[in-house]
Amino acid sequence: MRTKGLVFALLVAALAPAHLMAQGNEDKPFPPHKVIGNIYFVGTDTHSSFLVTTPAGYILIDSTYESNVPWIRDSVEKLGFKFTDIKILLTSHAHVDHCEGDAMVKEMTGATVMIMDRDVPATQAIRPEGKPHPIDRILHHLDRVTLGGVALTAHLTPGHTEGNTTWTLKATEGDKSYDVVIPGSISPNGMTPVVNNKAYPYIAEDSLFMYKYLRILPCDVMLGSHTPFYHMQEKYAKLGKGPNPFISGQQGCLADIDGWEQAFRKRLAEDQKKASAPATQ
Repeated sequence: MRTKGLVFALLVAALAPAHLMAQGNEDKPFPPHKVIGNIYFVGTDTHSSFLVTTPAGYILIDSTYESNVPWIRDSVEKLGFKFTDIKILLTSHAHVDHCEGDAMVKEMTGATVMIMDRDVPATQAIRPEGKPHPIDRILHHLDRVTLGGVALTAHLTPGHTEGNTTWTLKATEGDKSYDVVIPGSISPNGMTPVVNNKAYPYIAEDSLFMYKYLRILPCDVMLGSHTPFYHMQEKYAKLGKGPNPFISGQQGCLADIDGWEQAFRKRLAEDQKKASAPATQ
């Protein structure tokens, strides 16, 4: 059984401030693999990128860093798919480590780039080498994205960013259908204040709302924009050795959400204590 300390350590590592991550990409390649049904992992050891295949082409969730795009392309092709058949590019949230590569992916594939409405300003500011950030469709809460008979729903789950997006879709394995949930990110960045945050005054309220919202979503498979969020490497090691390790069921999904919220509430209490402490002379 995982300890709370381990869960918290994983979250802290995964939620390093976006401006620090932008200074250097330390990602490493990771073997692409089938998660469930028509959903495949094509990301790195720490950043998730998911390929959703359909008869009419593919949907990619998160381009990650621009420097990772060649790895993503190679992963897609190692799985036997054509990178240029990507028709839609979706984003989990407007941070450089998740959507910096959007312009490059669009240049290489012509994909339609879609962004949640409340993340548009932050996304537009991400301009590697000065390139304008492509935005072809602005999404709103509960908008559906469809391609080749496959439908994904965009859920606005703010907190990490104002437009942090959770994606849901159905996946079929064998003769069963499973609910798949892909949260954008599950807590504000590690150094972002969650009390007295002038840039995002309601960040704590949004974050607590997110956990409540995630709990109401039907869930058999919980994924995430960072691999530690859903213990990807641990589960990957179990592939082919029994039942699909990515299928955790509703209780497994809720256990993950509980761990994320506990880590956030600990951090919130620490920030509240700092904010209430008398100023030193």
